[in-house]
Amino acid sequence: MQDHEFWQEFGDAAPPAPWTGAYPARLPDGRVLMLPIRPLAGTRNAIASLILNQASFEVEAALADLLADRLSAHGPEVVVGLPTLGLSLARAVAERLGHGRYVPLGTSRKFWYDDALSVPISSITTVDVARRLYLDPRLATLVRDRRVALIDDVISTGRSMSAGVDLLGTLGIVPCILGAAMLQSRRWAAALPLPVEGVFASPLLERVAGGWSEAPDQTATVPDGAA
Repeated sequence: MQDHEFWQEFGDAAPPAPWTGAYPARLPDGRVLMLPIRPLAGTRNAIASLILNQASFEVEAALADLLADRLSAHGPEVVVGLPTLGLSLARAVAERLGHGRYVPLGTSRKFWYDDALSVPISSITTVDVARRLYLDPRLATLVRDRRVALIDDVISTGRSMSAGVDLLGTLGIVPCILGAAMLQSRRWAAALPLPVEGVFASPLLERVAGGWSEAPDQTATVPDGAA
């Protein structure tokens, strides 16, 4: 498959390992979404990639439906979205939960923002970039004393989600649930001692003869910047 063909449609066939250019992610309803395999530089490992804002509307809607269904049991009163790719998913999930709005976090500092409502943030896909995560002070009242679901598109190392948890913590808020379309390996588990829901999981991959297979250690770390 060419890169622009990924994330556009579901199938029902899941080829066995070793995989070459694509990993077959199976959704709870049995559908299969083929994801491109991205080698991690300087390692024998790779990850399956999901770029939600490049997905078809059908795929994005299906993932939002499934995630909203998983989160509903936790009774969130407000949905908070992580930038950048988690924002459209958070908005769609909030709508499906019957909410009138959601709360977006951001990495662009507006002049009226308060630095006290910000924390450093990094992720596996944005390396060597010093960034901060902000909550617009005007939106703080929407999350105070509420049951909060914090959403991103993918949870991989847990660094982005941890930053969101830390930012909400400046207001004394502990999310009732963390949610994502994809849980990528298990490297995030130690960093996120909170309930987590994902639509589907993808493994950390390891190079083998003929392609890629699931790595035995799903909590293995890789060097910073290996993406």
